Amino acid sequence: MDARARAAVAAGKAAGFVARRLARRGGTALPGLVAERVCPALLARYAGQLGGGCVLITGTNGKTTAARLLAAVLEAARRPYVHNREGSNLTRGIASALLAESTLAGQLRTGPGSIGLFETDEATLPRAASLLRPRAMVFTNLFRDQLDRYGEVESVAAFWREALEAAPRDAVLVLCADDPSVAELASGWDGPVHWFGIEDARLASADAGAADARWCRACGTSFAYERRFFAHIGHWHCPGCGRRRPRPDTAATDVSLSLDDARFEVSGIGPLRLRLTGLYNVWNALAATSAARVLGIGPEAIRNGLAAAAPAFGRQERVEVEGRVLRLFLTKNPAGANQVLHLLAMVERPLAVAALLNDRFADGQDPSWVWDVDYERLAGRVGRCWAGGDRSEDMALRLVYAGWPEPEAVVRTPSQLLEAVLASVRPGEEVFVLATYTAMLELRELLARRGYVRPWW
Repeated sequence: MDARARAAVAAGKAAGFVARRLARRGGTALPGLVAERVCPALLARYAGQLGGGCVLITGTNGKTTAARLLAAVLEAARRPYVHNREGSNLTRGIASALLAESTLAGQLRTGPGSIGLFETDEATLPRAASLLRPRAMVFTNLFRDQLDRYGEVESVAAFWREALEAAPRDAVLVLCADDPSVAELASGWDGPVHWFGIEDARLASADAGAADARWCRACGTSFAYERRFFAHIGHWHCPGCGRRRPRPDTAATDVSLSLDDARFEVSGIGPLRLRLTGLYNVWNALAATSAARVLGIGPEAIRNGLAAAAPAFGRQERVEVEGRVLRLFLTKNPAGANQVLHLLAMVERPLAVAALLNDRFADGQDPSWVWDVDYERLAGRVGRCWAGGDRSEDMALRLVYAGWPEPEAVVRTPSQLLEAVLASVRPGEEVFVLATYTAMLELRELLARRGYVRPWW
């Protein structure tokens, strides 16, 4: 590294030391922020040390989980890697992850064959691709999300096309064949593509919900489907120009879902089991499996890694609190929330559900998206519920309109919500907690302070 880059490393590490001393929550990006101010091209300096290549994972939903699953596979394969595990997915967060694994001179402790595994924000992808020169870029899906931040899906698609222009032409695109908006990225790309998708026709739904991609970008014709799994995800084709879903290179068959796990088959790898459930996590696992194959990792490590992978922060974590069980689900947009509700509809007993809605920057400051969520799916199935968060009144109103019972408590803070739940729920019972990002942060921080979970940072 040159003198400027070494100065950036020193400044970033000093900032990280101060942040840790002050015990600042969420300070995972501060070292990278400071270091990038000193040397804006710091990521490019580190890229040369990632001899195993760099994998960037992006998408509206699933990027954190897909990255965690791939990290578990790399562990099983005993491949050294650097990962922004905390989910800080702007370039400053990626820089922080690299700083944490490097010496004061800027040398990675993980060795010259290390792989860079970086969850990457959709809008950050162009700059990350330009600086890191990835070996593979994984795209999970494209849905409407945080309209006040990025606008409609076309804005995100534009970021992604810009990233492809910046990426090296030998980078492998790992694309979801079932999402026509993601599949469209292959048009005009002359580099390699690895497709993943689900082939199990039994999972098609007659009630797939609203689609965020209705028309073909090439000709404007409405998509047609042989089968839809949810939203616009499925086996699609365009009657106008003939575009159609590509055949997956990595495909899931014989999918079986329970409340506690997911099992499926992948040709050439064998039976796979996840400690996560929900159809959306099958796609996340396929994304991780595809990236692992691109990296040359064998079937045994893929099987073992996926089986060992623990849930990421707030994503189906199971927490015991004074004899009660809380199951935590992050819900940040209509598509993701609908998949969680679809999962809860599998439960045959009356449900106890706590829903927390915040409207801060990281959540999206327009909370009207909850009216696009199909809470009606659980009408008649919810026995009791609670509403919490900065917009708890809005959340309570939405639940009542959906046919849920009147919330037992409508409160703002996680501590108030937790106390209300504990006062009402008996030991041995289970509560499903649906929370937006900052609400989940605060709830999990509260649970960590009380000793029920380990701190994430």
